[in-house]
Amino acid sequence: MESYRFDGFSIILDKEGAREYSKVSYPIRYGRFSEIKTPDNIFQLGLNGEIKYIQGCSPSWPHPAEWLKRTAGNDWIYYSAVDYRDVYDLFGEYYLPCLSYPSNSILGGNPFDDPAVKSAMRSWQESERDIKVLISRSIPQSLRDFLIRVAENDGKALVLRSQELHHLIGGQVTVLPPDTRHVDYEVIPIIVADGCLYHCGFCRVKTGQDFAPRSRENILEQIKNLKRFYARDLSNYNAIFLGQHDALRVGQELLEVTAINAYELFEFERSYMKGARLFLFGSADSMIHSEEALFEFLNSLPFSICLNIGLESADSTTLAALKKPMGVEVVREAFARMLEINRRYEKIEVTANFVLGEDLPPTHLTSFLELNQNGLDRFYNKGSIYLSPLMNGEVRNGRRRRELLREFNKVKTRSRLPTFLYLIQKL
Repeated sequence: MESYRFDGFSIILDKEGAREYSKVSYPIRYGRFSEIKTPDNIFQLGLNGEIKYIQGCSPSWPHPAEWLKRTAGNDWIYYSAVDYRDVYDLFGEYYLPCLSYPSNSILGGNPFDDPAVKSAMRSWQESERDIKVLISRSIPQSLRDFLIRVAENDGKALVLRSQELHHLIGGQVTVLPPDTRHVDYEVIPIIVADGCLYHCGFCRVKTGQDFAPRSRENILEQIKNLKRFYARDLSNYNAIFLGQHDALRVGQELLEVTAINAYELFEFERSYMKGARLFLFGSADSMIHSEEALFEFLNSLPFSICLNIGLESADSTTLAALKKPMGVEVVREAFARMLEINRRYEKIEVTANFVLGEDLPPTHLTSFLELNQNGLDRFYNKGSIYLSPLMNGEVRNGRRRRELLREFNKVKTRSRLPTFLYLIQKL
C-alpha cells in the first residue's frame, strides 16, 4: 500500500478490503482498490482505474454509513441504511440499494435528489480534472500509472465501457437473480440462452424473444472477451451469472462448457475474493424435466450454485390474471422438486419467486401459504422465497406502500422458508 498527500486531497494505492461477502450493518469494501480522499468525499476506484464508490464525509451527507456505488453497466446505486432491522427483514441485507432507474422497491424516497449526493457526483468530475493536472508533475511512476488509468476512464469512457460490455454478451442483462445479493450483485454475466418459454403477460423484464440457446462457440468467445474486458479488476470477482432467463434449460453439456471454462479462464482459484459462486435462472418446466444427473453435475462444480425459478402463484385464478401459461400442478411439482434438491445437494440452493400485489385474487395468498406450509413441517433456512411487488416503478402513494408492506409481513411471519422482497436490479 502506498500513500501520497497533496494540497486538498490524498491518494492511497492498493488498499485491501474484505475477501468474503458478509451480512454486516456497517460500511464494508470488498476486494482490492485505491482511494482518493478530499475534505468532503472519499472516492474509491477499482484496479482498472474506474470509479467504483463515492462516500460523503461532510456534515451535509445524508448518513455517515451510506454510499454510492457504480456498476459495470455504469448505473449508480445509493446504499441506504434506513432502519437496519426493517431493511434486513425486507431484503435479507442490512442496506437498501436505491436504484437510479425504475424498479419495484416499495420504500419511498429518492436519494439522488439530495443536494449532497448530487454535489458528491459533481465533485468527482472536478477531481478528474485535478488528476489530469497532477499527471504532468514529477511523481512516482506507480502513482503516475494509476492516475493515467483513472484519466482514461472519465465519464465518456465509462459510458463506452458499459456499451462494450453489453456488446460482448449480446445485450443488456435486464434482471439479475435475487440471490446475487449474496455477492452484492458483483457478477460477471455470460449469456448461454436468449428469450424464455412463457412470455407472461405481467412481466416487464423479459426480452420477448423465444427461448434459444447460444452456441458453444459464442459462449467461449464471450468468456475470452470478458477476461480482456475486466482485465486487472478480474481478481476482485468470484461469481458468474449465466443468463438470461432460463439457463437451466440449456442442459448439462452447455452448462459444463460455460462453468468450467469460466472458472479456469477467469482464474477464480486465484481470485482475491474467496469462494466461487454461480447464479442462474430456471423455469418451472426446466426444473421438473431436468434429469438428476444435471443436479449431480452442478453439485460437483467448483462453485456454490444459486438457482432461482419463477413460480409466481399456486392459484389458477391468479396465474390466469398474470397471463402465465402454466398450470397449478406444474407450480406444485416444481416447488416440491425445489425442496427435494435443497435437501439432497449441499452446494445447490434453489429459490423461488412469487408475486405480491393488493389487486390479486384473495386466493393467491391462501394458496401460497398452503403450498409453503404443507410442503414443510418446520422452518428451513435454505431455499428463500422472493416476493415481487407488481408495480410500475416506485410506488409513490403512501397508503399503497403501507398496504403492500403489511401484506408482505403477513406472509413472511407465516412462511416456513426465508422470505424477502425481490429488488429487481439490471446490469
